[in-house]
Amino acid sequence: MSKEIHRETTPESYFDSLYESDAELEKIERSIRERGMPEISVEPGYGRLLTLLVRATGARSLLEVGALGGYSGVCLARGLPPGEGRLTSLELKPEFAELASANLKEAGFGDRSEMLVGAAADSLARLEAEGRRFDFFFIDADKENYPVYLEFAIRLANPRAIVAADNTLLRGRTLDPNKQGPSVLAIREFNRSVARDPRLTSVHLPSYDGLLLAMVNEPNA
Repeated sequence: MSKEIHRETTPESYFDSLYESDAELEKIERSIRERGMPEISVEPGYGRLLTLLVRATGARSLLEVGALGGYSGVCLARGLPPGEGRLTSLELKPEFAELASANLKEAGFGDRSEMLVGAAADSLARLEAEGRRFDFFFIDADKENYPVYLEFAIRLANPRAIVAADNTLLRGRTLDPNKQGPSVLAIREFNRSVARDPRLTSVHLPSYDGLLLAMVNEPNA
């Protein structure tokens, strides 16, 4: 049953309340909580958006930077056609990667997902050296390296690939000129670069904690 709608609410919580509870994703959230891991998975509305975009674009090769407990990975993999496509996840911490892999397997995507453990920039460089290419990217990892991950995504992209990146508002810190920490500065650079990069067609969504959506343009487009 959908969640009860209260009089004082946000647009995000109102729309979230219209959907039935998702037992599979709620179980992943519990597994993250029980292990004392950060409860920072992508928001439900953006999780649904990831599934929709993968399905709508027909993406077959997916790459996520930052797996945490597998919540976003399941959302991405749900958009793949039955029996087709593959998700590659990059995760720094072995214990996070282990849980994400287990949750992906339990959700039915164990045979269509791979987990690369270690620094994401190193894994991305290895994928580039191997000549791998992807149709869809989701970036939700350490914020200071977002500009680095964006450049890798563009180089690893098939034509018209989609790049999504979460937390582009940093809970309002991006908007506050008094905030000058390294993560804030990196996200500001990332947001500005995306908006001005001729290789991309992009839009910034301000709901939840901000989401970047971009398409990698075809050469000479």
